[in-house]
Amino acid sequence: MQNRCRSWSRVVAAALMCWATPAAFSDDAASTRAVGATDPDRAAEGCVKGSDNQSFLARLKDSYQSHLAWDGGDPNAPPSVVVGGAEVPESNPPWPYSTWNIGASPAIGVENMYYNALMDALYCGKGGQKLKDSRFTIYGWVEPGANVSTSHTRYNYATGTGGNYPAAYSFEPNTVQVDQVTLYFERTPDEIQREHFDWGGRFTGLYGTDYKYTFSNGIFSNQYLNSAKQYGFDPAMYYLDFWFPKIAEGMNVRVGRYISIPDIEAQLAPNNITYSHSLLYTYDPYTQNGIVATTKLSKNWQIQTEISSGNDVAPWVKSERHLTPAACVIWTSDSGKDNIYPCMNGINDGNWRWNNVQHAVVTWYHKFDSKWHMDTEAWYMWESRTPNVDNPNGLALIAERYSYVNYGAPSGAICNPTLITCYSYEWAVVNYLNYQVGPRDVVTWRTDYLNDARGQRTGFKSRYYEFDLGYTHWVGDTIELRPEVRFEHARDVDAYDNPTATPGHGKNSQAMIAADAVFHF
Repeated sequence: MQNRCRSWSRVVAAALMCWATPAAFSDDAASTRAVGATDPDRAAEGCVKGSDNQSFLARLKDSYQSHLAWDGGDPNAPPSVVVGGAEVPESNPPWPYSTWNIGASPAIGVENMYYNALMDALYCGKGGQKLKDSRFTIYGWVEPGANVSTSHTRYNYATGTGGNYPAAYSFEPNTVQVDQVTLYFERTPDEIQREHFDWGGRFTGLYGTDYKYTFSNGIFSNQYLNSAKQYGFDPAMYYLDFWFPKIAEGMNVRVGRYISIPDIEAQLAPNNITYSHSLLYTYDPYTQNGIVATTKLSKNWQIQTEISSGNDVAPWVKSERHLTPAACVIWTSDSGKDNIYPCMNGINDGNWRWNNVQHAVVTWYHKFDSKWHMDTEAWYMWESRTPNVDNPNGLALIAERYSYVNYGAPSGAICNPTLITCYSYEWAVVNYLNYQVGPRDVVTWRTDYLNDARGQRTGFKSRYYEFDLGYTHWVGDTIELRPEVRFEHARDVDAYDNPTATPGHGKNSQAMIAADAVFHF
């Protein structure tokens, strides 16, 4: 989740523009000053005089009307800059980010507080200024989605294949579902100032079909592993942030469960350019439980160091946890138009266990001009001593450890039948080419390649190609509509529409038309 002022992300230099738009607010300076400046229970600065005498429902109605009428703000607003850094490259809306994504940390040097219709209505009530000053916020979204696919079989929870699989997250073909109902409780540390320590934290609850792609072993995982529920709940994030402004140019330390570092995409719907996910993102780690420090060394350089219990596993699961360090370097050009972010996202003995992939990854963001930019990511992952599903003794090793092998991460490899275990590996690359049509509209073209060389991630030993044309339209800054057309091909096997994972019982290719709507509150 990146910084956002009133919407998903604005930096503090654009804050005046943000406060001028909601209906519960006024851009008249006299009105701003007239709201009882000496009253400790006053509404927040910028609210229309008398708003704190309205009912909450009346303020909420006015706030939503204003947010839905938002048309992109002031095109003549001055460019926003990262404090101690370069110009902020993008704007959100319409993009899911304004600064290039940094995993497991707020963007250092910008205002990360989230403003929305709900919070605006609360700020303009009694005590609204106190609430705003506290930096506590509540927000979320509801995301229904649908797809029409050339695949027709249902997803098979026993084999982990079938339907639209290996595509994600719409694994059931030709259906309408609720992907996410998400609620955030958050306090963001003030990481613009360099004078004093500050702290923050977040708890995120997610319900919907997408919990299949977010859960960690030992954290409400029985919903899927033991019961194979289509809908479930996951506390996707729970962490504390600590801001140490005197260390280098500032350091954030995050403790808890957070989204894996780094990635262009994330599980949370508004953090993605398109509705569907690339194959690259679908099969790399999702979350860690641990401690990660993000330190800003200069205008151009940041570093991250991490220690966790492993990929997608709770620290209290003794049989699966494993002390796992990670390290990243982040370089941003003077202009802010380029960002390169290499990581060794977890390194330990590399032996096969729950999602214990060793993950070497790099992302590169490049802005061409005011309309065009691209996002590129590549990774290589591996595990040692992975049981061979083509050898009876290898299958016995899997069955000895897991009764639900097809449900989750500890899949076996497809190796030489004479081997009981083998080295499994895969590599992938994805590119997003993005064009901003206007302040509320973007178009993106995604090109995606995954080589699952031992079939350990998808269950099929194959090279995959995926292409996606997506469009995003914002209704105000409150509703996102994201239709897309997607085509993918498994070059070596019939991986699609194959519920039994049997050769000759599926298809090599799949086409899909899909769309979601994200209703922010």
